[in-house]
Amino acid sequence: MPIKKILIVDDEPDILEFLSYNFRKKEFEVVIANNGVEGTKMAEQEMPDLIISDILMPEMDGIEMCKQIKTIELLNAIPFIFLTAVSDDYKVLYAMTSGANQYVSKPVKFDYLLTLVNDMLEEKRKAG
Repeated sequence: MPIKKILIVDDEPDILEFLSYNFRKKEFEVVIANNGVEGTKMAEQEMPDLIISDILMPEMDGIEMCKQIKTIELLNAIPFIFLTAVSDDYKVLYAMTSGANQYVSKPVKFDYLLTLVNDMLEEKRKAG
């Protein structure tokens, strides 16, 4: 099976380090960005298989980034997961209308996130 590439977008260095380390241990290629502006550029440059993003970030939040990515033809089929501490029901609903596939609350158990990522990548592979 080819190595899968994940883009992780978060403004918290500890989260980026934790997720990067754990996904790399599971033989994923990981690229990172610190905000939505960087995340959109990295998505265009790297063409990841899946994106994991926080919502609340400087410069451009995750919701705006997701909306932008979903308007780019080459990127709009990439599965998108919000991983965030935001728990307001209205914000969650608004986030999901941006085109994201899943919403996961922080703190997250890595095994749960890994299972979700693998399932989404398998669905994407089956869809062609």
